[in-house]
Amino acid sequence: MSLFIGVTTQLIRTRVPHLVRTATVRDDQVGWIVSGRKRLCKPGGEARFAAKQVFIMARATQWDMVNEPEPGGYYEARLMGFAPETVERFHDRFGQFSALPALQGCASTDADDNFMATFDRAATALLEPGVSDAMREHRALEVLLLLAERGIVLSPLRELDWADRVHRLVSQRPHAAWTVDELARAFHLSPSTLQRRLGAEGTSASRCVREVRLETAMALLQGTELQVSEIAGRCGYDSHSRFSAAFRERFGYAPSHLRP
Repeated sequence: MSLFIGVTTQLIRTRVPHLVRTATVRDDQVGWIVSGRKRLCKPGGEARFAAKQVFIMARATQWDMVNEPEPGGYYEARLMGFAPETVERFHDRFGQFSALPALQGCASTDADDNFMATFDRAATALLEPGVSDAMREHRALEVLLLLAERGIVLSPLRELDWADRVHRLVSQRPHAAWTVDELARAFHLSPSTLQRRLGAEGTSASRCVREVRLETAMALLQGTELQVSEIAGRCGYDSHSRFSAAFRERFGYAPSHLRP
């Protein structure tokens, strides 16, 4: 993960082909395939991406994601996530792209030398201690500028719904013992008001917490060598078996499937 709040960076590397069902894109995602293949599927069809291709996914979209390693090798992808406020700063700074239609689903471009150099500079700035926030933001916006010059523009900031707000809060500490009361206090609301607002969006506080924890677990399983038991603890589960059962219910296979 990055050291700059508005942008995250992650490496996914796995030898196991796997499906991530109904994955919700919380922040706009820009990634490129180092090796293997990726498919983004929804009822209307699917998009396919191979090595040396960039995939861009708009926030608040849902996909069935299939990651396929090279035969006898790995699926490897480098990702960068852009929070809505960072996308908004891009639009403030580069208003000349406001006439372009914003991305609604997914898009692709080539991971050519120019893209990879720009992406690498941003990832290095995001991860290195001692780099100023101003430089980190500058490098991250360079990635969005390169995409905009290729005709791919992310959507400006919209008001976050309450599920988004809860997801962003819980993702800062997925291991914490989140309760409705604690979540409500963070937003200066009563617990009943928070639950009512989440209910109007078709969800609940407990469901939001569970989603964040399991999404975090999936990211750690794909991008680290941590033991499953440690990942369970980092995601708020004090029972290995309870974590495995929740993970299997959500994704259709046990966490150990990604640890051959």
